[in-house]
Amino acid sequence: MAGNEWINGYLEAILDSQAQGIEDTQQKPQTAVNLREGDGQFFNPTKYFVEEVVTGVDETDLHRTWLKVVATRNSRERNSRLENMCWRIWHLTRKKKQLEWEDSQRIANRRMEREQGRRDATEVLSEDLSEGEKGDGLGDIVQPETPRIQLQRNLSNVELWSDDKKENRLYIVLISLHGLVRGENMELGSDSDTGGQVKYVVELARALARMPGVYRVDLFTRQICSSEVDWSYAEPTEMLTTASADDCDGDETGESSGAYIIRIPFGPRDKYLRKEILWPYIQEFVDGALAHILNMSKVLGEQIGKGKPVWPYVVHGHYADAGDTAALLSGALNVPMVLTGHSLGRNKLEQLLKQGRQSKEDINSTYKIRRRIEAEELSLDAAELVITSTRQEIDEQWGLYDGFDVKLEKVLRARARRGVNCHGRFMPRMAVIPPGMDFTNVEVQEDTPEGEGDLASLVEGSSPKAVPTIWSEVMRFFANPHKPMILALSRPDPKKNITTLLKAFGECRPLRELANLTLIMGNRDDIDELSSGNASVLTTVLKLIDKYDLYGSVAYPKHHKQSDVPDIYRLAAHTKGVFINPALVEPFGLTLIEAAAHGLPMVATKNGGPVDIHRALHNGLLVDPHDQDAIANALLKLVSEKNLWNECRINGWKNIHLFSWPEHCRTYLTRIAACRMRHPQWQTDADEMAAQDDEFSLNDSLKDVQDMSLRLSVDGDKPSLNGSLEPNSADPVKQIMSRMRKPEIKSKPELQGKKQVDSLNSKYPVLRRRERLVVLAVDCYDDKGAPDAKSMVPMIQNIIKAVRSDPQMAKNSGFAISTSMPLEELTRFLKSAKIQVSEFDTLICSSGSEVYYPGGEDGKLLPDPDYSSHIDYRWGMEGLKNTVWKLMNTTAVGGEARNKGSPSLIEEDQASSNAHCVAYQIKDRSKVMRVDDLRQKLRLRGLRCHPMYCRSSTRMQIVPLLASRSQALRYLFVRWRLNVANMYVVVGERGDTDYEELISGTHKTVIVKGLVTLGSDTLLRSTDLKDDIVPSESPYIGTIKADSPVKDITDIFKQLSKASA
Repeated sequence: MAGNEWINGYLEAILDSQAQGIEDTQQKPQTAVNLREGDGQFFNPTKYFVEEVVTGVDETDLHRTWLKVVATRNSRERNSRLENMCWRIWHLTRKKKQLEWEDSQRIANRRMEREQGRRDATEVLSEDLSEGEKGDGLGDIVQPETPRIQLQRNLSNVELWSDDKKENRLYIVLISLHGLVRGENMELGSDSDTGGQVKYVVELARALARMPGVYRVDLFTRQICSSEVDWSYAEPTEMLTTASADDCDGDETGESSGAYIIRIPFGPRDKYLRKEILWPYIQEFVDGALAHILNMSKVLGEQIGKGKPVWPYVVHGHYADAGDTAALLSGALNVPMVLTGHSLGRNKLEQLLKQGRQSKEDINSTYKIRRRIEAEELSLDAAELVITSTRQEIDEQWGLYDGFDVKLEKVLRARARRGVNCHGRFMPRMAVIPPGMDFTNVEVQEDTPEGEGDLASLVEGSSPKAVPTIWSEVMRFFANPHKPMILALSRPDPKKNITTLLKAFGECRPLRELANLTLIMGNRDDIDELSSGNASVLTTVLKLIDKYDLYGSVAYPKHHKQSDVPDIYRLAAHTKGVFINPALVEPFGLTLIEAAAHGLPMVATKNGGPVDIHRALHNGLLVDPHDQDAIANALLKLVSEKNLWNECRINGWKNIHLFSWPEHCRTYLTRIAACRMRHPQWQTDADEMAAQDDEFSLNDSLKDVQDMSLRLSVDGDKPSLNGSLEPNSADPVKQIMSRMRKPEIKSKPELQGKKQVDSLNSKYPVLRRRERLVVLAVDCYDDKGAPDAKSMVPMIQNIIKAVRSDPQMAKNSGFAISTSMPLEELTRFLKSAKIQVSEFDTLICSSGSEVYYPGGEDGKLLPDPDYSSHIDYRWGMEGLKNTVWKLMNTTAVGGEARNKGSPSLIEEDQASSNAHCVAYQIKDRSKVMRVDDLRQKLRLRGLRCHPMYCRSSTRMQIVPLLASRSQALRYLFVRWRLNVANMYVVVGERGDTDYEELISGTHKTVIVKGLVTLGSDTLLRSTDLKDDIVPSESPYIGTIKADSPVKDITDIFKQLSKASA
């Protein structure tokens, strides 16, 4: 019942006066209701409300019910229906009041949690502040700044991106997963997923590719091979633009330069899926995108990198799903990540709850809102930079998230600028960069009578030259089309506040006499076919036009094309009109910029993005969208004062370049250049190894050629070599490779001494030569956290036997073990089970915080020399240990405070800890916080990490943000080019809290049922999101029983190998 405040007030009076009677009636439905007039001595407020007010309610279903009530002749039945309607309305209002109370409680609790987290963080930070630094405290008042002054201050120490950056030759990766993405004839509005974001990312890719210093831009999205959509969405690659000749010098221009759409298949290949259904398949996309980036880094290295791989300069995720993806990709590649939210989950959840139409469970079922919010929080953890359109988005939307605090971010930024220790705390930097626009097709109209001639000829019916069709479609509504046109262009959504604009126009006689009003409200054939909200707005518009007798003064055409929009702006400008955006809240306001480009002054809401646009353009007035008089006065002022109108028009044209694509990209690249640049530390190793081992390098090159050629097939299938264990005699690439393969070399010639040979073996382990890898990641422990040898050992032995029993599988397969146990305990366990450590090509220990390879003297295991630096990003061990100890001993399950003097819940496990893993023993697993609660509290304190419970919930381990067992597998892919699609991961039905991450992806997963009886997954989160993380059905997932014979294990490996990756 939005928009009927007086109705809500009347309901409040009913609730206040009759609440007790209503509750009694609700509890005893059989009793006669005491709210009827009866013999006339009782006044019935609810019946009066229904009879006098309900026809004005915006709720369509209630209105239809009312019509049925009015048509009912039987007085008893009519009274019964009236009473039922009364209860429906009363319940709606009571539910709304309850939701408002719950919302206020939630906001209050959240504010307390944030303040506590901020205090805890600043207590630690204030210990080593100098006197000069104490001025950067949280209580400082920050004066508002114009965008230009703010940009100058923020970039005062940063070199602005300019045309002399041509030698940089950057490779930029953009990601936008959902919707229908293509470069030409975009189907904007075909569904809710194909809208402004699609247009934005495509235009951004094109604009970036034209910038000096940018060599290639890849826009990643989903490949869709479905008959439901056009065949173009199945094309694996689409060129958007080539690099500008001015940006490239002759021979340096390679065939790979420019902007491209790269479509990666993930999820069901033959279906178009809306974004809410894509979540379980995110990891598949990450693996596919990683394969493309690795291949492209080689290609670009040959073209512009002097033989060295060219890694992405930045990975930029758009929306929550792509943000989650970008976080994983940037972690695997060790390159910076940028995030643009576009629309945020917490903000949407707040709005939906305030409407009172759906419960939290219904909202989550429809929008997968919890998974979306979790993805946005994970994106904030990994992002170096978050790009927003307006300051309002930072303060009112990102400010709702645990991972961002405006005040704490300023303190940490000041300390980082001075080189002061932040104790492992971090907040991503927010940058306001308005979306760019293409003004090349905008014709700036000078103040000439040309436009008036067009109008006059059109009115007279004999035009000497062609005029746009949409002009006649609009002007047929007007009695006097020469009057200035007030233009509003938006969906007929209640939030767009069109009805208030119409009331302001209808009730202001001077404005009606001076101007016409044009309402472009989307396209419609029949109002009854629209959604209830849109239909209600349009119905109200028609009623108001009739109420104020605005026929001949208001235009409301039923149809228009996207290509007509510039002509509509031009028509309004020709009449010296005004553009208005009266929305209750406008996140950005792209139409305001479009209107300014066509010479239209603006009147806009003061809530949201228009504030920033007005500061930059100075081309109009801001108003309170709830104040009809303010709206009418602002419009009248601009229409009647021609000098003011001309001044706003000229200001708009003069400053509009601030919103052009070149300006957007220049600011964008400047901001990114200020990020902490990261790249793989081993990027030259592949070249050294290729020089020392030509045979295996050639093998890999052929395999990469086959990977790329097959991956880029129209049907989206991945290479059969990566996924299949069956020989294919018809494949010429396989035939060549099979002839070139030689028996594995057991030892290198000792040309330079034994020490150098050991160094070479540790630097380039035998893992590099494997075609496939079987990873044992079974979390099988007893109730005390010790390895369950009775269950785990036979399974390990059977897996090894199964692989070696098949000649094709045994030919070039390796083994790895992935566990939460530290190295010393793992080797002790293997020794007790009489399993040689040398059986494994790599050991991933301590929940992915360490990676080891065999090959040292006397069988000694050697750590990966680069993995430690790879996962060190945002790792603050000492500050983390102190905070975790305090949180775990003061907060219990559910986030509630523990009583003072209560015994400690955790004890540090020194034996399981290392430089990148903080381990604790759990004393009482029934009282500890869940992982999601702990991570929330750590985020509020600026700490970014990966906490998990393991070993049957008897241990807690905290590892760096970029470390995990699943990410360690991707590290092996990037480091040694061992494709994830060739990995077979063996897990149980349950496991540690990072267990879910090991299941999905393009690797093959074997789930052993009945093997693991005790897991830690119940301590992961309060709400089960497994269905949104792990696909219910996947060709990459197979199951066996714990007591399966070796032959069955071999068969499941062969079955999974046939799944295209």
